[in-house]
Amino acid sequence: MIAGRAMTEHADTSRSVKETAYELFQAALFDGKLKSGQLVSQKDLVKLMNLSIGALRELLPRLESEGLITVVPQRGIQITAIDLPMIRDAFQMRAALEREAVMHAVKKMPDSVLEEQRQAHLNIVKAVETGLSEAVLKRGQQIDTDFHNILIRLTNNEILIQAYNINAIRIRLIRHDRISLTELLLPHTFTDHLAIIDAIAKRDTAAAIEAMDIHISHARQRATEL
Repeated sequence: MIAGRAMTEHADTSRSVKETAYELFQAALFDGKLKSGQLVSQKDLVKLMNLSIGALRELLPRLESEGLITVVPQRGIQITAIDLPMIRDAFQMRAALEREAVMHAVKKMPDSVLEEQRQAHLNIVKAVETGLSEAVLKRGQQIDTDFHNILIRLTNNEILIQAYNINAIRIRLIRHDRISLTELLLPHTFTDHLAIIDAIAKRDTAAAIEAMDIHISHARQRATEL
Protein backbone atom coordinates (compact mmCIF):
# COMPACT_ATOMS: atom_id res chain seq x y z
CA MET A 1 0.00 0.00 0.00
CA ILE A 2 2.88 2.35 0.83
CA ALA A 3 4.57 1.41 -2.44
CA GLY A 4 1.35 2.16 -4.32
CA ARG A 5 1.05 5.57 -2.69
CA ALA A 6 4.67 6.33 -3.50
CA MET A 7 4.10 5.42 -7.15
CA THR A 8 1.05 7.69 -7.29
CA GLU A 9 2.96 10.58 -5.73
CA HIS A 10 5.81 10.04 -8.20
CA ALA A 11 3.35 10.05 -11.11
CA ASP A 12 1.71 13.26 -9.81
CA THR A 13 5.12 14.91 -9.45
CA SER A 14 6.09 13.82 -12.96
CA ARG A 15 2.88 15.28 -14.39
CA SER A 16 3.44 18.49 -12.44
CA VAL A 17 6.96 18.88 -13.84
CA LYS A 18 5.71 18.22 -17.39
CA GLU A 19 2.86 20.72 -17.05
CA THR A 20 5.18 23.33 -15.57
CA ALA A 21 7.60 22.86 -18.47
CA TYR A 22 4.70 23.17 -20.93
CA GLU A 23 3.50 26.38 -19.27
CA LEU A 24 7.02 27.82 -19.29
CA PHE A 25 7.25 27.15 -23.03
CA GLN A 26 3.93 28.91 -23.64
CA ALA A 27 5.04 31.88 -21.53
CA ALA A 28 8.24 32.16 -23.57
CA LEU A 29 6.16 32.23 -26.76
CA PHE A 30 3.70 34.84 -25.55
CA ASP A 31 6.39 37.01 -23.93
CA GLY A 32 8.23 37.15 -27.24
CA LYS A 33 11.30 35.36 -25.91
CA LEU A 34 10.72 32.76 -28.61
CA LYS A 35 9.87 34.06 -32.08
CA SER A 36 7.84 32.60 -34.93
CA GLY A 37 10.11 30.47 -37.13
CA GLN A 38 13.10 30.86 -34.80
CA LEU A 39 15.66 28.05 -34.71
CA VAL A 40 17.03 27.31 -31.24
CA SER A 41 19.15 24.60 -29.66
CA GLN A 42 18.16 22.42 -26.71
CA LYS A 43 20.85 24.26 -24.75
CA ASP A 44 19.19 27.59 -25.58
CA LEU A 45 15.77 26.35 -24.41
CA VAL A 46 17.15 24.86 -21.20
CA LYS A 47 18.71 28.21 -20.35
CA LEU A 48 15.73 30.29 -21.45
CA MET A 49 13.14 28.30 -19.50
CA ASN A 50 15.38 27.28 -16.61
CA LEU A 51 14.66 23.59 -17.17
CA SER A 52 16.73 20.47 -16.85
CA ILE A 53 17.73 18.81 -20.11
CA GLY A 54 15.70 15.77 -19.04
CA ALA A 55 12.51 17.83 -18.54
CA LEU A 56 13.01 19.49 -21.92
CA ARG A 57 13.49 16.19 -23.72
CA GLU A 58 10.27 14.88 -22.15
CA LEU A 59 8.47 18.04 -23.31
CA LEU A 60 9.65 18.05 -26.94
CA PRO A 61 7.49 15.15 -28.22
CA ARG A 62 4.35 16.86 -26.91
CA LEU A 63 5.27 20.19 -28.48
CA GLU A 64 6.05 18.52 -31.78
CA SER A 65 2.82 16.48 -31.78
CA GLU A 66 0.85 19.68 -31.16
CA GLY A 67 2.56 21.42 -34.06
CA LEU A 68 4.23 24.07 -31.89
CA ILE A 69 7.77 23.07 -32.87
CA THR A 70 9.64 21.03 -35.46
CA VAL A 71 12.76 19.14 -34.46
CA VAL A 72 15.28 19.65 -37.28
CA PRO A 73 18.02 16.98 -37.21
CA GLN A 74 21.54 18.39 -36.83
CA ARG A 75 20.18 21.94 -36.65
CA GLY A 76 17.96 22.30 -33.58
CA ILE A 77 14.36 23.09 -32.77
CA GLN A 78 12.28 25.38 -34.96
CA ILE A 79 9.41 27.31 -33.43
CA THR A 80 6.25 27.08 -35.52
CA ALA A 81 6.08 29.77 -38.19
CA ILE A 82 3.08 32.07 -38.30
CA ASP A 83 2.47 32.04 -42.03
CA LEU A 84 -0.63 31.95 -44.22
CA PRO A 85 -0.96 28.14 -44.27
CA MET A 86 -0.70 28.01 -40.46
CA ILE A 87 -3.28 30.80 -40.09
CA ARG A 88 -5.63 29.10 -42.55
CA ASP A 89 -5.37 25.74 -40.79
CA ALA A 90 -5.77 27.20 -37.29
CA PHE A 91 -8.89 29.17 -38.18
CA GLN A 92 -10.39 26.27 -40.11
CA MET A 93 -9.94 24.08 -37.02
CA ARG A 94 -11.40 26.80 -34.82
CA ALA A 95 -14.44 27.15 -37.08
CA ALA A 96 -15.14 23.42 -36.96
CA LEU A 97 -14.84 23.22 -33.17
CA GLU A 98 -16.84 26.36 -32.39
CA ARG A 99 -19.55 25.47 -34.87
CA GLU A 100 -20.07 22.28 -32.88
CA ALA A 101 -19.97 24.29 -29.65
CA VAL A 102 -22.78 26.68 -30.62
CA MET A 103 -24.94 23.74 -31.70
CA HIS A 104 -24.65 22.41 -28.15
CA ALA A 105 -25.15 25.87 -26.67
CA VAL A 106 -28.46 26.30 -28.48
CA LYS A 107 -29.69 23.17 -26.72
CA LYS A 108 -28.00 23.50 -23.34
CA MET A 109 -26.84 27.01 -22.42
CA PRO A 110 -29.07 28.41 -19.65
CA ASP A 111 -30.81 31.72 -20.25
CA SER A 112 -29.18 33.08 -17.08
CA VAL A 113 -25.67 32.45 -18.48
CA LEU A 114 -26.61 34.03 -21.79
CA GLU A 115 -27.90 37.12 -20.02
CA GLU A 116 -24.73 37.37 -17.92
CA GLN A 117 -22.65 37.21 -21.07
CA ARG A 118 -24.82 39.78 -22.83
CA GLN A 119 -24.53 42.24 -19.96
CA ALA A 120 -20.78 41.72 -19.61
CA HIS A 121 -20.32 42.50 -23.31
CA LEU A 122 -22.64 45.52 -23.26
CA ASN A 123 -20.85 46.94 -20.21
CA ILE A 124 -17.50 46.81 -22.00
CA VAL A 125 -18.90 48.36 -25.18
CA LYS A 126 -20.34 51.21 -23.07
CA ALA A 127 -17.04 51.64 -21.23
CA VAL A 128 -15.13 51.87 -24.51
CA GLU A 129 -17.46 54.66 -25.68
CA THR A 130 -16.34 56.79 -22.73
CA GLY A 131 -12.65 56.13 -23.34
CA LEU A 132 -10.53 53.00 -23.53
CA SER A 133 -8.28 52.42 -20.54
CA GLU A 134 -5.80 49.62 -20.01
CA ALA A 135 -8.11 48.13 -17.38
CA VAL A 136 -11.10 48.13 -19.74
CA LEU A 137 -9.05 46.58 -22.53
CA LYS A 138 -7.75 43.87 -20.21
CA ARG A 139 -11.25 43.12 -18.98
CA GLY A 140 -12.54 43.03 -22.55
CA GLN A 141 -9.85 40.55 -23.56
CA GLN A 142 -10.77 38.33 -20.61
CA ILE A 143 -14.48 38.43 -21.49
CA ASP A 144 -13.59 37.54 -25.07
CA THR A 145 -11.57 34.51 -23.95
CA ASP A 146 -14.13 33.44 -21.34
CA PHE A 147 -17.01 33.59 -23.82
CA HIS A 148 -15.40 31.10 -26.18
CA ASN A 149 -14.24 28.88 -23.32
CA ILE A 150 -17.77 28.72 -21.91
CA LEU A 151 -19.11 27.59 -25.28
CA ILE A 152 -16.44 24.91 -25.66
CA ARG A 153 -16.76 23.58 -22.11
CA LEU A 154 -20.53 23.25 -22.53
CA THR A 155 -19.96 20.43 -25.05
CA ASN A 156 -18.67 18.20 -22.20
CA ASN A 157 -16.52 16.53 -24.84
CA GLU A 158 -13.01 16.13 -23.46
CA ILE A 159 -11.50 15.28 -26.86
CA LEU A 160 -13.03 18.39 -28.40
CA ILE A 161 -11.99 20.55 -25.44
CA GLN A 162 -8.41 19.29 -25.63
CA ALA A 163 -8.26 19.94 -29.37
CA TYR A 164 -9.63 23.44 -28.80
CA ASN A 165 -7.08 24.20 -26.08
CA ILE A 166 -4.19 23.17 -28.31
CA ASN A 167 -5.53 25.19 -31.23
CA ALA A 168 -6.17 28.15 -28.92
CA ILE A 169 -2.40 28.40 -28.42
CA ARG A 170 -1.96 28.80 -32.18
CA ILE A 171 -4.75 31.39 -32.32
CA ARG A 172 -3.20 33.30 -29.43
CA LEU A 173 0.18 33.28 -31.21
CA ILE A 174 -1.47 34.65 -34.35
CA ARG A 175 -3.16 37.39 -32.32
CA HIS A 176 0.09 38.22 -30.53
CA ASP A 177 1.91 38.46 -33.86
CA ARG A 178 -0.73 40.17 -35.98
CA ILE A 179 -3.85 41.41 -34.19
CA SER A 180 -4.97 42.56 -30.76
CA LEU A 181 -8.08 44.15 -29.31
CA THR A 182 -8.04 47.93 -29.67
CA GLU A 183 -10.52 50.75 -29.18
CA LEU A 184 -11.65 50.30 -32.80
CA LEU A 185 -11.58 46.51 -32.95
CA LEU A 186 -13.13 45.60 -29.59
CA PRO A 187 -16.66 46.93 -30.38
CA HIS A 188 -16.70 45.01 -33.70
CA THR A 189 -15.60 41.81 -31.94
CA PHE A 190 -18.23 42.23 -29.24
CA THR A 191 -20.93 43.01 -31.81
CA ASP A 192 -20.13 39.62 -33.36
CA HIS A 193 -20.36 37.99 -29.94
CA LEU A 194 -23.71 39.63 -29.21
CA ALA A 195 -25.10 38.28 -32.50
CA ILE A 196 -24.03 34.78 -31.43
CA ILE A 197 -25.58 35.27 -27.98
CA ASP A 198 -28.86 36.51 -29.49
CA ALA A 199 -29.07 33.55 -31.89
CA ILE A 200 -28.44 31.07 -29.06
CA ALA A 201 -31.03 32.81 -26.87
CA LYS A 202 -33.57 32.38 -29.67
CA ARG A 203 -32.55 28.69 -29.85
CA ASP A 204 -31.91 29.17 -33.57
CA THR A 205 -29.18 26.69 -34.52
CA ALA A 206 -28.74 27.88 -38.11
CA ALA A 207 -28.47 31.53 -37.05
CA ALA A 208 -26.02 30.67 -34.24
CA ILE A 209 -23.75 28.73 -36.61
CA GLU A 210 -23.91 31.55 -39.18
CA ALA A 211 -23.09 34.18 -36.54
CA MET A 212 -20.10 32.15 -35.33
CA ASP A 213 -18.88 31.59 -38.89
CA ILE A 214 -19.06 35.33 -39.56
CA HIS A 215 -17.17 36.08 -36.33
CA ILE A 216 -14.36 33.67 -37.13
CA SER A 217 -14.25 34.85 -40.74
CA HIS A 218 -13.73 38.43 -39.51
CA ALA A 219 -10.90 37.31 -37.22
CA ARG A 220 -9.26 35.29 -39.99
CA GLN A 221 -9.50 38.23 -42.39
CA ARG A 222 -7.80 40.54 -39.90
CA ALA A 223 -5.01 38.01 -39.39
CA THR A 224 -4.35 37.54 -43.11
CA GLU A 225 -4.51 41.21 -44.08
CA LEU A 226 -1.11 42.01 -42.52
